[in-house]
Amino acid sequence: MLRRLHPEQPESFAFTAANQQWATAQITKYPDGRQASAVIPLLWRAQEQEGWLSRPAIESVADMLGMAYIRVLEVASFYFMFQLQPVGTVAHIQVCGTTSCMICGAEDLIAVCKEKIAAKPHELSGDGKLSWEEVECLGSCTNAPMAQIGKDYYEDLTADSFGKIIDDLAAGKVPTPGPQNGRYAAEPLSGLTSLTDHEAGRPQYNASVELAEDLGDTVKRIDGTEFPILTPWLGKDGKAAATKAAPKPPKAPAPAKPAVKQAEEAKKAQIKEDQPETLTIARDGKADDLKMLKGVGPKLEQTLNELGFFHFDQIAAWTQEQVAWVDARLKFKGRIERDGWIEQAAQLATGEETEFAKRAKEDGTYKD
Repeated sequence: MLRRLHPEQPESFAFTAANQQWATAQITKYPDGRQASAVIPLLWRAQEQEGWLSRPAIESVADMLGMAYIRVLEVASFYFMFQLQPVGTVAHIQVCGTTSCMICGAEDLIAVCKEKIAAKPHELSGDGKLSWEEVECLGSCTNAPMAQIGKDYYEDLTADSFGKIIDDLAAGKVPTPGPQNGRYAAEPLSGLTSLTDHEAGRPQYNASVELAEDLGDTVKRIDGTEFPILTPWLGKDGKAAATKAAPKPPKAPAPAKPAVKQAEEAKKAQIKEDQPETLTIARDGKADDLKMLKGVGPKLEQTLNELGFFHFDQIAAWTQEQVAWVDARLKFKGRIERDGWIEQAAQLATGEETEFAKRAKEDGTYKD
Protein backbone atom coordinates (compact mmCIF):
# COMPACT_ATOMS: atom_id res chain seq x y z
CA MET A 1 0.00 0.00 0.00
CA LEU A 2 1.33 3.42 -0.96
CA ARG A 3 1.50 5.71 2.05
CA ARG A 4 2.06 9.43 1.58
CA LEU A 5 1.91 12.53 3.74
CA HIS A 6 -1.51 14.11 4.05
CA PRO A 7 -2.03 17.04 1.64
CA GLU A 8 -3.12 19.36 4.46
CA GLN A 9 -0.40 19.99 7.01
CA PRO A 10 -0.15 22.15 10.17
CA GLU A 11 2.33 25.03 10.18
CA SER A 12 4.47 23.62 12.99
CA PHE A 13 4.90 20.98 15.67
CA ALA A 14 6.38 21.07 19.16
CA PHE A 15 6.35 18.55 21.97
CA THR A 16 4.60 19.60 25.15
CA ALA A 17 6.96 20.33 28.05
CA ALA A 18 6.30 16.90 29.59
CA ASN A 19 6.74 15.06 26.30
CA GLN A 20 9.89 17.04 25.48
CA GLN A 21 11.37 15.98 28.81
CA TRP A 22 10.41 12.37 28.08
CA ALA A 23 11.88 12.49 24.56
CA THR A 24 15.15 14.01 25.78
CA ALA A 25 15.43 11.27 28.39
CA GLN A 26 14.85 8.57 25.76
CA ILE A 27 17.70 9.88 23.62
CA THR A 28 20.11 9.43 26.55
CA LYS A 29 19.59 5.66 26.30
CA TYR A 30 21.89 5.57 23.30
CA PRO A 31 25.61 6.39 22.97
CA ASP A 32 26.88 9.40 21.01
CA GLY A 33 26.37 8.90 17.32
CA ARG A 34 23.56 6.37 17.83
CA GLN A 35 20.73 8.75 18.74
CA ALA A 36 18.85 7.67 15.61
CA SER A 37 17.93 4.50 17.52
CA ALA A 38 15.33 6.57 19.40
CA VAL A 39 13.39 7.40 16.22
CA ILE A 40 10.48 4.99 16.74
CA PRO A 41 9.82 5.93 20.40
CA LEU A 42 9.91 9.64 19.53
CA LEU A 43 7.63 9.24 16.52
CA TRP A 44 5.20 7.24 18.63
CA ARG A 45 5.20 9.92 21.33
CA ALA A 46 4.53 12.60 18.71
CA GLN A 47 1.61 10.56 17.40
CA GLU A 48 0.25 10.00 20.90
CA GLN A 49 0.34 13.76 21.43
CA GLU A 50 -1.28 14.80 18.14
CA GLY A 51 -3.15 11.64 17.11
CA TRP A 52 -1.23 11.39 13.82
CA LEU A 53 2.17 12.20 12.32
CA SER A 54 2.36 15.43 10.37
CA ARG A 55 5.28 16.54 8.26
CA PRO A 56 6.38 19.14 10.88
CA ALA A 57 6.32 16.39 13.53
CA ILE A 58 8.48 14.09 11.38
CA GLU A 59 10.94 16.90 10.69
CA SER A 60 11.02 17.93 14.35
CA VAL A 61 11.97 14.39 15.39
CA ALA A 62 14.59 14.29 12.63
CA ASP A 63 16.14 17.54 13.90
CA MET A 64 16.23 16.24 17.47
CA LEU A 65 18.09 13.12 16.35
CA GLY A 66 20.33 14.72 13.71
CA MET A 67 18.76 12.60 10.97
CA ALA A 68 17.93 13.48 7.38
CA TYR A 69 14.20 14.10 6.96
CA ILE A 70 13.86 11.34 4.37
CA ARG A 71 15.21 8.75 6.84
CA VAL A 72 12.53 9.55 9.41
CA LEU A 73 9.84 9.68 6.72
CA GLU A 74 10.94 6.20 5.64
CA VAL A 75 10.32 4.89 9.16
CA ALA A 76 6.97 6.67 9.53
CA SER A 77 5.67 5.45 6.16
CA PHE A 78 6.93 1.87 6.60
CA TYR A 79 5.18 1.01 9.88
CA PHE A 80 1.39 0.90 9.75
CA MET A 81 1.12 1.79 13.43
CA PHE A 82 1.96 5.35 12.37
CA GLN A 83 -0.96 7.36 11.00
CA LEU A 84 -0.03 9.85 8.28
CA GLN A 85 -3.42 11.56 8.24
CA PRO A 86 -5.71 13.06 10.91
CA VAL A 87 -7.68 10.53 12.98
CA GLY A 88 -10.75 10.82 15.18
CA THR A 89 -10.30 13.01 18.24
CA VAL A 90 -11.84 10.32 20.46
CA ALA A 91 -10.64 7.11 18.82
CA HIS A 92 -9.23 5.51 15.70
CA ILE A 93 -10.68 2.00 15.22
CA GLN A 94 -8.62 -0.74 13.57
CA VAL A 95 -10.71 -3.71 12.44
CA CYS A 96 -8.80 -6.93 11.80
CA GLY A 97 -9.77 -8.35 8.41
CA THR A 98 -7.40 -11.30 8.12
CA THR A 99 -8.51 -14.93 7.69
CA SER A 100 -9.78 -15.91 11.17
CA CYS A 101 -11.60 -12.63 11.69
CA MET A 102 -12.87 -12.56 8.11
CA ILE A 103 -14.58 -15.96 8.33
CA CYS A 104 -16.01 -15.05 11.75
CA GLY A 105 -17.65 -11.80 10.66
CA ALA A 106 -15.09 -9.03 10.12
CA GLU A 107 -16.95 -7.88 7.01
CA ASP A 108 -20.01 -7.22 9.20
CA LEU A 109 -17.86 -5.06 11.48
CA ILE A 110 -16.53 -3.09 8.52
CA ALA A 111 -20.11 -2.52 7.38
CA VAL A 112 -20.87 -1.06 10.84
CA CYS A 113 -17.89 1.29 10.50
CA LYS A 114 -19.11 2.45 7.10
CA GLU A 115 -22.60 3.05 8.49
CA LYS A 116 -21.71 4.74 11.79
CA ILE A 117 -18.35 6.46 11.09
CA ALA A 118 -17.56 7.09 7.42
CA ALA A 119 -17.98 5.39 4.06
CA LYS A 120 -14.25 5.03 3.49
CA PRO A 121 -11.32 4.14 5.76
CA HIS A 122 -9.28 7.03 7.18
CA GLU A 123 -12.19 9.43 6.72
CA LEU A 124 -13.36 11.26 9.84
CA SER A 125 -16.89 10.90 11.13
CA GLY A 126 -19.17 13.90 10.70
CA ASP A 127 -18.37 15.18 14.22
CA GLY A 128 -14.65 14.41 13.81
CA LYS A 129 -14.64 12.09 16.83
CA LEU A 130 -14.01 8.74 15.13
CA SER A 131 -12.16 7.20 12.20
CA TRP A 132 -11.48 3.62 11.12
CA GLU A 133 -9.40 1.34 8.93
CA GLU A 134 -9.04 -2.36 8.14
CA VAL A 135 -5.72 -3.87 9.24
CA GLU A 136 -4.00 -7.20 8.90
CA CYS A 137 -3.75 -9.84 11.63
CA LEU A 138 -3.67 -8.43 15.15
CA GLY A 139 -2.99 -11.87 16.63
CA SER A 140 -6.24 -12.44 18.52
CA CYS A 141 -7.53 -15.21 16.26
CA THR A 142 -9.08 -17.27 19.05
CA ASN A 143 -11.32 -14.31 19.90
CA ALA A 144 -12.25 -13.41 16.31
CA PRO A 145 -13.63 -11.12 15.08
CA MET A 146 -11.96 -8.27 16.91
CA ALA A 147 -10.82 -4.67 16.68
CA GLN A 148 -8.12 -2.62 18.33
CA ILE A 149 -9.24 0.72 19.71
CA GLY A 150 -6.60 2.86 21.35
CA LYS A 151 -4.41 0.65 23.51
CA ASP A 152 -6.84 -2.23 23.85
CA TYR A 153 -8.44 -5.18 22.07
CA TYR A 154 -12.22 -5.56 21.80
CA GLU A 155 -12.85 -9.22 21.02
CA ASP A 156 -15.62 -11.72 20.25
CA LEU A 157 -17.56 -8.97 18.51
CA THR A 158 -20.86 -9.04 16.68
CA ALA A 159 -22.30 -6.30 14.53
CA ASP A 160 -24.64 -5.36 17.41
CA SER A 161 -22.01 -5.32 20.17
CA PHE A 162 -19.57 -3.46 17.94
CA GLY A 163 -22.20 -0.89 17.02
CA LYS A 164 -22.88 -0.26 20.73
CA ILE A 165 -19.15 0.26 21.38
CA ILE A 166 -19.01 2.87 18.61
CA ASP A 167 -22.12 4.60 19.98
CA ASP A 168 -20.63 4.65 23.48
CA LEU A 169 -17.38 6.15 22.22
CA ALA A 170 -19.23 8.87 20.32
CA ALA A 171 -21.21 9.63 23.51
CA GLY A 172 -18.04 10.07 25.56
CA LYS A 173 -18.25 6.73 27.36
CA VAL A 174 -15.37 4.28 27.74
CA PRO A 175 -16.44 0.72 26.87
CA THR A 176 -14.79 -2.13 28.77
CA PRO A 177 -12.29 -3.87 26.47
CA GLY A 178 -11.65 -7.59 26.11
CA PRO A 179 -14.13 -10.30 25.07
CA GLN A 180 -17.64 -8.96 24.52
CA ASN A 181 -19.49 -12.28 24.81
CA GLY A 182 -18.83 -13.08 28.48
CA ARG A 183 -15.66 -15.06 27.80
CA TYR A 184 -12.94 -14.40 30.39
CA ALA A 185 -9.92 -14.56 28.09
CA ALA A 186 -9.19 -17.06 25.30
CA GLU A 187 -10.55 -20.29 26.80
CA PRO A 188 -12.76 -22.57 24.64
CA LEU A 189 -16.18 -21.16 23.86
CA SER A 190 -17.71 -24.37 25.19
CA GLY A 191 -16.09 -23.82 28.59
CA LEU A 192 -12.99 -24.99 30.43
CA THR A 193 -11.94 -28.60 30.00
CA SER A 194 -8.95 -28.39 32.35
CA LEU A 195 -7.82 -26.22 35.28
CA THR A 196 -11.49 -25.86 36.16
CA ASP A 197 -10.68 -24.93 39.75
CA HIS A 198 -9.22 -21.69 38.44
CA GLU A 199 -12.66 -20.43 37.45
CA ALA A 200 -13.73 -20.02 41.08
CA GLY A 201 -12.27 -17.01 42.85
CA ARG A 202 -10.69 -15.43 39.80
CA PRO A 203 -10.89 -11.62 39.37
CA GLN A 204 -13.76 -10.12 37.42
CA TYR A 205 -11.54 -9.41 34.40
CA ASN A 206 -8.38 -10.88 32.95
CA ALA A 207 -5.17 -8.99 33.73
CA SER A 208 -5.14 -6.94 30.51
CA VAL A 209 -8.73 -5.76 30.91
CA GLU A 210 -8.22 -5.20 34.65
CA LEU A 211 -5.35 -2.80 33.93
CA ALA A 212 -7.44 -0.98 31.34
CA GLU A 213 -10.23 -0.59 33.90
CA ASP A 214 -7.76 0.65 36.54
CA LEU A 215 -6.52 3.33 34.12
CA GLY A 216 -10.12 4.41 33.66
CA ASP A 217 -9.74 5.67 30.11
CA THR A 218 -8.41 3.16 27.64
CA VAL A 219 -8.73 5.38 24.57
CA LYS A 220 -6.93 8.36 26.12
CA ARG A 221 -3.64 9.03 24.38
CA ILE A 222 -0.43 9.24 26.40
CA ASP A 223 0.32 12.93 27.05
CA GLY A 224 3.41 12.76 29.26
CA THR A 225 1.68 13.33 32.59
CA GLU A 226 0.99 9.70 33.48
CA PHE A 227 4.33 8.75 35.01
CA PRO A 228 7.52 10.38 36.31
CA ILE A 229 10.32 10.58 33.76
CA LEU A 230 12.45 7.53 34.53
CA THR A 231 16.06 7.20 33.43
CA PRO A 232 17.31 4.10 35.26
CA TRP A 233 20.05 3.64 32.67
CA LEU A 234 21.60 6.84 34.12
CA GLY A 235 21.29 5.59 37.68
CA LYS A 236 18.23 7.75 38.45
CA ASP A 237 14.66 6.68 39.05
CA GLY A 238 12.90 10.04 39.22
CA LYS A 239 11.86 9.51 42.85
CA ALA A 240 14.78 8.18 44.84
CA ALA A 241 17.84 9.55 43.10
CA ALA A 242 19.73 9.66 46.41
CA THR A 243 19.29 5.94 47.13
CA LYS A 244 22.58 4.10 46.94
CA ALA A 245 22.67 1.37 44.37
CA ALA A 246 24.16 -1.99 45.22
CA PRO A 247 27.85 -2.11 44.35
CA LYS A 248 28.49 -3.66 40.99
CA PRO A 249 30.98 -6.50 40.65
CA PRO A 250 34.29 -5.43 39.13
CA LYS A 251 34.40 -5.63 35.38
CA ALA A 252 36.57 -8.20 33.76
CA PRO A 253 39.61 -6.67 32.08
CA ALA A 254 38.94 -5.78 28.47
CA PRO A 255 40.71 -8.00 25.97
CA ALA A 256 43.83 -6.52 24.50
CA LYS A 257 43.26 -4.68 21.23
CA PRO A 258 45.19 -5.73 18.15
CA ALA A 259 48.40 -3.78 17.59
CA VAL A 260 47.02 -2.26 14.37
CA LYS A 261 43.93 -0.99 16.22
CA GLN A 262 46.07 0.45 19.00
CA ALA A 263 48.24 2.23 16.44
CA GLU A 264 45.20 3.73 14.71
CA GLU A 265 43.75 5.01 17.99
CA ALA A 266 47.10 6.44 19.06
CA LYS A 267 47.38 8.26 15.73
CA LYS A 268 43.90 9.76 16.13
CA ALA A 269 44.71 10.90 19.65
CA GLN A 270 47.79 12.76 18.35
CA ILE A 271 45.84 14.71 15.70
CA LYS A 272 45.51 18.34 16.77
CA GLU A 273 42.76 20.65 15.68
CA ASP A 274 43.52 23.23 13.03
CA GLN A 275 40.88 25.73 12.00
CA PRO A 276 40.31 25.68 8.23
CA GLU A 277 39.88 28.84 6.21
CA THR A 278 36.32 30.17 6.54
CA LEU A 279 34.22 32.82 4.83
CA THR A 280 31.82 35.36 6.31
CA ILE A 281 29.50 35.12 3.28
CA ALA A 282 29.28 32.96 0.19
CA ARG A 283 31.34 34.01 -2.81
CA ASP A 284 29.32 36.22 -5.15
CA GLY A 285 26.45 35.76 -2.69
CA LYS A 286 25.73 32.28 -4.06
CA ALA A 287 26.43 29.30 -1.82
CA ASP A 288 26.69 25.72 -3.05
CA ASP A 289 23.88 23.37 -2.07
CA LEU A 290 25.70 21.45 0.65
CA LYS A 291 22.69 19.14 1.01
CA MET A 292 24.11 17.36 -2.03
CA LEU A 293 26.58 15.78 0.43
CA LYS A 294 25.40 12.53 1.97
CA GLY A 295 24.29 13.07 5.58
CA VAL A 296 23.80 16.85 5.26
CA GLY A 297 20.23 18.03 5.74
CA PRO A 298 18.88 21.60 6.03
CA LYS A 299 19.81 21.86 9.72
CA LEU A 300 23.37 20.67 9.22
CA GLU A 301 23.80 22.86 6.13
CA GLN A 302 22.81 25.86 8.26
CA THR A 303 25.38 24.85 10.89
CA LEU A 304 28.12 24.59 8.26
CA ASN A 305 27.17 28.01 6.87
CA GLU A 306 27.31 29.48 10.37
CA LEU A 307 30.82 28.03 10.78
CA GLY A 308 31.84 29.75 7.52
CA PHE A 309 31.58 26.95 4.97
CA PHE A 310 29.52 27.68 1.86
CA HIS A 311 31.31 25.86 -0.99
CA PHE A 312 32.31 22.34 -1.95
CA ASP A 313 35.92 23.33 -2.61
CA GLN A 314 36.28 24.54 0.99
CA ILE A 315 35.26 21.11 2.30
CA ALA A 316 37.34 19.26 -0.30
CA ALA A 317 40.46 21.07 0.98
CA TRP A 318 40.11 20.04 4.64
CA THR A 319 43.12 18.29 6.16
CA GLN A 320 42.87 15.68 8.92
CA GLU A 321 43.55 18.37 11.51
CA GLN A 322 40.89 20.62 10.01
CA VAL A 323 38.39 17.77 9.96
CA ALA A 324 39.04 17.37 13.70
CA TRP A 325 38.31 21.11 14.20
CA VAL A 326 35.00 20.94 12.30
CA ASP A 327 33.99 17.62 13.84
CA ALA A 328 34.40 19.09 17.33
CA ARG A 329 31.79 21.73 16.46
CA LEU A 330 29.15 19.38 15.06
CA LYS A 331 26.44 17.84 17.22
CA PHE A 332 27.21 14.27 16.16
CA LYS A 333 30.84 13.29 15.75
CA GLY A 334 32.45 11.23 13.02
CA ARG A 335 29.94 12.08 10.30
CA ILE A 336 32.51 13.77 8.01
CA GLU A 337 34.62 10.65 7.57
CA ARG A 338 31.75 8.17 7.88
CA ASP A 339 29.77 9.74 5.03
CA GLY A 340 32.81 10.67 2.93
CA TRP A 341 32.19 14.43 2.70
CA ILE A 342 35.66 15.32 1.43
CA GLU A 343 35.61 12.83 -1.46
CA GLN A 344 32.08 13.86 -2.44
CA ALA A 345 32.91 17.56 -2.18
CA ALA A 346 35.97 17.12 -4.40
CA GLN A 347 33.80 15.61 -7.14
CA LEU A 348 31.05 18.19 -6.82
CA ALA A 349 33.53 21.07 -6.79
CA THR A 350 34.75 20.05 -10.27
CA GLY A 351 31.24 19.85 -11.65
CA GLU A 352 30.91 16.07 -11.42
CA GLU A 353 27.71 14.61 -9.99
CA THR A 354 27.85 11.92 -7.32
CA GLU A 355 25.34 9.09 -7.20
CA PHE A 356 23.95 10.52 -3.97
CA ALA A 357 23.55 14.03 -5.42
CA LYS A 358 21.74 12.59 -8.43
CA ARG A 359 19.26 10.77 -6.16
CA ALA A 360 18.81 13.85 -3.96
CA LYS A 361 17.94 16.02 -6.96
CA GLU A 362 15.45 13.49 -8.26
CA ASP A 363 13.88 13.18 -4.82
CA GLY A 364 12.62 16.75 -4.54
CA THR A 365 11.32 17.84 -1.15
CA TYR A 366 13.21 15.36 1.00
CA LYS A 367 16.97 15.18 0.76
CA ASP A 368 18.79 12.00 1.81
